[in-house]
This record gives sequence, structure tokens and C-alpha cells, in this order.
Amino acid sequence: MEKRRVGRTDLFIDTLGLGGAPLGGNFVDLEDRQAADLVNAAKTAGIGYFDTAPWYGFGRSERVIGDVLRGTDYVLSDKVGRLLKPGAVPNPSEFGMVDPLPFHVVYDYGYDGIVRAFEDNLQRLGLDRIDILLVHDIGVFQHGRDNERHFRDLADSGYRAMEELRQNGLVKAIGIGVNENEACQDALSIGQWDVFLLAGRYTLLEQTPLSKLFPACREAGTTIICGGPFNSGILVGRDTWNYAKAPDDVIAKAREIDLVAKDHGVPLAAAALQFPLLNDIVTSVIPGPRDTSELNQIVEWFNTDIPAELWSALKSKGLIDENAPTAPV
Repeated sequence: MEKRRVGRTDLFIDTLGLGGAPLGGNFVDLEDRQAADLVNAAKTAGIGYFDTAPWYGFGRSERVIGDVLRGTDYVLSDKVGRLLKPGAVPNPSEFGMVDPLPFHVVYDYGYDGIVRAFEDNLQRLGLDRIDILLVHDIGVFQHGRDNERHFRDLADSGYRAMEELRQNGLVKAIGIGVNENEACQDALSIGQWDVFLLAGRYTLLEQTPLSKLFPACREAGTTIICGGPFNSGILVGRDTWNYAKAPDDVIAKAREIDLVAKDHGVPLAAAALQFPLLNDIVTSVIPGPRDTSELNQIVEWFNTDIPAELWSALKSKGLIDENAPTAPV
């Protein structure tokens, strides 16, 4: 597996990683045994980078990943900003979860909350290290008007906790994990981040970070991990986008891209998976397969040969940004 550097650190991660949301039962009914099989299948396929968060099944994803990775070689990213407190939520489906652990979330982006979350994560994982620590969902997309308060907590003291964890060697890299460009741009104003895990914003369907965010990240030495390379499923033939039913215009654009891909003998999902990595600021893509068969299909798509003419055709039809890099890195 090709590896790329995280920011300006000495940490290198696989260009294809495993997203851990489905392992916690987020948007899928997945038993712990099946989740463990999925992590083991990823390892067998040569994947050594894994991402998880307390949000995924209120700790289920962390427990499964920790149990499988313990005693092995791995690179792991985990997230802070949410503390898990005892007491089940009344209706897990409202949170997009199937059978989560009996906890609920309390948001805390301040110094004490981030340190506590980091320590809690290690306990649930049963591991002695987390390599990349990300501030999770610090943005308007998640918090609405409350985000101003949460971001102030991060700026006033939370970032200091992240920086101290990095300086003390407890983590190798720090960043944020969000779904919106603006949150990343705001974060750049309060500290030096190694990496942003940006979900759904730099994909075959959307390249909005090219104009402002990516140039600012290059200047800051911050690289990108692309989450959600299939835009919640629309780029693998489903009708979901941004975790909800896709609007008609998004469906229409995805179909246009699919037709061009088919004309060049390429599965749409293969093009979607490989496209972000043509930009050298992207360190890794981390799809979230829901079972081992989906994982095996993803690995096949990742290794599919894609002719350069496909990217040229997409640009000529205005289906991807003309400034998007399309030559192999």
C-alpha cells in the first residue's frame, strides 16, 4: 500500500484507509462479530490505517477496532469533542444508529473535555496510543448556532490541550474531522494543524475546497484525509448524499459522471475512490464499507486502471473543476 506523509510530521499513512462509522452500527445493522471480521479483512487486504470516533455507536466502533488491533501494527485516528455519559438515548434511529452502547453524548471542546475524551478513548479502545487526534464535528453543520460557543471553547483552551498532547508525544498528529470547508478555514486561524479529515467535500461530485481551503492548507502545511469519497452512497449507485436522500440535481450530475465513466470502461465508484488522491494534498481516502464483500469490492476499485482520457472528458463536459489535479502524483 502506498503511504503519504501527514502534514509535516514524520507519520505516514496508507492512501486507502478504513472508515469506522459502520463498525459502530451507524446507518447499518452490523453485529460486533461482523464488524471484527471487517477489520480483519481490511488488515488482510493490506490496509493499516483505521479511523474511529466515540460517536460511532456510542463507543461500539472503538471497542471493536481496539480488540482487533491490539498487539498488531497499525495507524489509528480517533476523535474528541464528545464525551460519552451513562444512559441510553430513547430512540437510536434518530441518530442514525442501530444498537449503540447505552450512552449519550455531551459536547465539550474545552481543555478539560478534550483531555478527558482522549483518555476515555484509550480506555474504550484498550490501546496505549492514538496516532492522529481529531476534533470532531466542530462546525455549523453539526451545531447550528451553538457552534459559536463550541468554537470559542476550542480556541480559548481546547486547542492548547491538543497542542500539549502532540508536544508531549502522546499523539503524532492533530487536526479536525468535519463535513464543511468553513470549519477547516476557521480552525487554521487558531492553531497549527497537521491534517483535516474532510468528509464529502473533495470528491468526484464536488471540489469546493480547491479555491480557498486547499491553498490555505498548503501554506499551513496541513494535509487532507478524504472521508466519504462516495458522498454517502450517491457515487456507488445509491440515492443518498450528505447522509440524506439526494436532491434531483445531485442525482442528475452523478448520472452524467457515471455515463462518462462507462464510456471509458471504468466503474463510477473506482473513479470516485481514486480521484481525490490525484491531488497531492490528499494523504488518504477512507471509505466506510458495511461488510467484507463491500470492502473487497472497494479494494478492487482502488486497484482499477483508469485512463487519463476519463478525467479529460469529465473536465471538457464541466463535470469536474478544471483546476482539479488529474495526473498521477
